Amino acid sequence: MSVFSGKRFAVVGLGRAGMPAALRLRELGAEVFVWDDTAASRESAVGFTVARPSAIAGRLDGLVLSPGIPHKLPGPHPEAAWARAQGVPIIADAELLYQAVRGLGSKARFAGITGTNGKSTTTALLAHILTMAGVPNAAGANLGPAALSLPVLPDEGVYVLEMSSYMLERIETLRFDAAVMLNLSPDHLDRHGGMAGYEAAKREIFARQDAGCTAVIGVDDAPSREMAAWLHTLPARVVEISGQGRLTGAKALPGAHNAQNAAAAAAAARALGVDEAAIMAGIASFPGLPHRQQEVAVRDGVRFINDSKATNADAARWAMGCYEKFVWIAGGVAKEGGIDDLAPFFGRIEKAFLIGQDGPAFAARLGAAGVPNEVAGTLEFAVPAAYAAAAGCGVVLFSPAAASFDQFANFEARGARFAALAREVAPWRG
Repeated sequence: MSVFSGKRFAVVGLGRAGMPAALRLRELGAEVFVWDDTAASRESAVGFTVARPSAIAGRLDGLVLSPGIPHKLPGPHPEAAWARAQGVPIIADAELLYQAVRGLGSKARFAGITGTNGKSTTTALLAHILTMAGVPNAAGANLGPAALSLPVLPDEGVYVLEMSSYMLERIETLRFDAAVMLNLSPDHLDRHGGMAGYEAAKREIFARQDAGCTAVIGVDDAPSREMAAWLHTLPARVVEISGQGRLTGAKALPGAHNAQNAAAAAAAARALGVDEAAIMAGIASFPGLPHRQQEVAVRDGVRFINDSKATNADAARWAMGCYEKFVWIAGGVAKEGGIDDLAPFFGRIEKAFLIGQDGPAFAARLGAAGVPNEVAGTLEFAVPAAYAAAAGCGVVLFSPAAASFDQFANFEARGARFAALAREVAPWRG
């Protein structure tokens, strides 16, 4: 396969997306240069020319920049600044996947999913529905395998790509046959220069769609409703979805937010030609994803719910709405606004145990509202204390409403630690 023969690419950032991209670009015939700011990562790039893009002689056809490395705000990486000054395109590996698939002659369709919350669940659910319907598919990008590492699918296949705002900023020709935008709430504002920039990045999911494409849009929040009105001025068929309807027979999809996720996946599946029976079977049999309202232990009638993926207040709000009473473990690195938006659910909190950098700020906000709370500092202290406090309500909800990087590498590591502690907690002694 030599679809990129004669092309020269630099890959900066050799993590989960970067190294697979470098390997696949080389496999597809490109000349590939790699760079990482970490010496150990550079040393592991065996078989590649390791060089800063700015030091490479001759023209580059593109700079593949790992999603987490900024090219504009809040400050561009030096190599990204150089590339922009030189007019070198800065592209996401999902864009290169699209170019490769089309260059190899496959007519496989592309489905893209974005939104502030629910992207991963909707992506995994749509892929599950397609599998149940017998449709060849491959899912990845922001969820799971890096986009460019996915296999080449036949014409009847479907790529299901979770697209972050960081990725959507860096696509040029990629067109989604079915594009989903679930919801919008403030997130990554430093990266996008404010809410307007964040919304503009999300709108790129619908770029280049024509009358043969479908745009699926959630309408349960005001910014998304405004985007829906804009979509109706464009050529694609628009399907508005909501989480207000009932979702039955899907144990792994509790709450209104998951009703919205299921509605979105169903709408995208219909647009891709899947029949209603397969859609319903897929929703009913979906096993769910880790760290998203995942029941990880039951001890003496107390359920431990791991919702570590709730890295902002909006995500935690959906989980809190699923339980009438609960003991809450929360905290970490708060997003803009902290937990102010969760005030309507404060009356459901039996007691809160706060962890991490902004645990004291959360405690102050809850205390001002009369919610019993305690600054526990770490999960090691919070989990057994929450268990002891949960006798009356039967639920310990770990939905942090904050990012994890003050104490953990990522939300997955944070959720795994919570689950381990929940399983180890000492049972009550009568």
